[in-house]
Amino acid sequence: MRSPGRPSVARREHRQRFWAAIADGVSSDEAGVVAGVSRAVGRGWFRESGGMSPLSQAPLSGRYLSFAEREEIALLNAQKYGVCEIARRVGRSAATISRELRRNAATGSGRLKYRATTAQWHADRRARRPKVAKLAANERLREYVQDRLAGAVTHPDGTALAGPVVRWIGRRHGRRADRRWGAAWSPEQIARRLPIEFPHDDQMRISHEAIYQSLYIQGRGALRRELTACLRTGRAIRMPRERARRRGRPHVTSEVMISQRPAEADDRAVPGHWEGDLILGTDSSAIGTLVERTTRFTMLLHLPRRHGHSEPSPVNNGPAPAGHGADAVREAIATQITTLPAQLRRSLTWDQGTELAQHAQLRIDSGIDIYFCDPHSPWQRGTNENTNGLLRQYFPKGTDLARWNHDDLAAVAATLNQRPRKTLHWKTPAEALNEQLRSPQTNGIATTP
Repeated sequence: MRSPGRPSVARREHRQRFWAAIADGVSSDEAGVVAGVSRAVGRGWFRESGGMSPLSQAPLSGRYLSFAEREEIALLNAQKYGVCEIARRVGRSAATISRELRRNAATGSGRLKYRATTAQWHADRRARRPKVAKLAANERLREYVQDRLAGAVTHPDGTALAGPVVRWIGRRHGRRADRRWGAAWSPEQIARRLPIEFPHDDQMRISHEAIYQSLYIQGRGALRRELTACLRTGRAIRMPRERARRRGRPHVTSEVMISQRPAEADDRAVPGHWEGDLILGTDSSAIGTLVERTTRFTMLLHLPRRHGHSEPSPVNNGPAPAGHGADAVREAIATQITTLPAQLRRSLTWDQGTELAQHAQLRIDSGIDIYFCDPHSPWQRGTNENTNGLLRQYFPKGTDLARWNHDDLAAVAATLNQRPRKTLHWKTPAEALNEQLRSPQTNGIATTP
């Protein structure tokens, strides 16, 4: 009879398939389906392990020697080949072969003799888990790490400052919620500081990865899960590396990156190149902004909430009820941009938000070329970022932006377009645009009223 608490063979296979799917970059819900269990079970496994695959279930990677490689090493060593020649034939470094022959050799005969079966036994014994984690065995090191993670914030006179009271709920709090105050050293800062403060104590050493594993995998070390609240991200579950590598936007390809944008857009010599973005408010409200790079002429997009926004269960795979989904933004841009002459519809630069996922259809509808900035590079849309800051005078953060109608937005845009700008030598954007339209380069285009 199977001992209580020990997972069955079938359950272990389900877990192995689950973590293999996670390693491929899919979500925990999808991995549960792939593994043959419910989405809820997969979600529970992911949260229970802190988002990290248990080491006992991790497949053997190419980093470690396999039994077949050890058999080949034993055969070549018996034929008196040197370390460098063995390394060349096996496809490993000479240091790996030298260490393998020295550490995993059989010693029963009183001298070192390398056998593949004995070497594999030594390797399996060293890799056996669980081992006592360094933080669990070294109390002094554990206290040092905990103090640098969650140590109290103090006044200049040394008295402790508690900060806000935050209850641990097992997950990261919202962006605008209070966070726990602490010393908040990152694991890398802790690991790098130890040799400086304890230069002659080799026991006071630990890698930042070991600290992360101790935080995210309970039982791996002695650190409590709630200490993850002291990390900069506050993330209670670690994001798998493969998923992080695949986190790029699927609608953004190399052909539509800002590096492919025409040079005339960079020097601002020709009008018709625009930058766009969304400014967000409370309760999923938003306003779209379009700014012409040369003249700073601004247009605002009305993005009202759609029917069904207040319903508790929106339609699956339906349009975003918030009003700034991909289809709503595409329709708003196409409606606004097509009121302009074709010569003023040269390009539009956006960030990599999913609200412009339908950029290919937008290009067909409006005839404007779409380009995307590099990730985390708002300065590549500097004109738009500056304009959004000006708009916050009328649409502050933390307010409901859906209460303003189309006429209200047009009035605010007109106000900005009639405001003198230093970068335009104190002309207004409307005046600058009219000058551009009257220039020989854009001859034949009607001027703005």
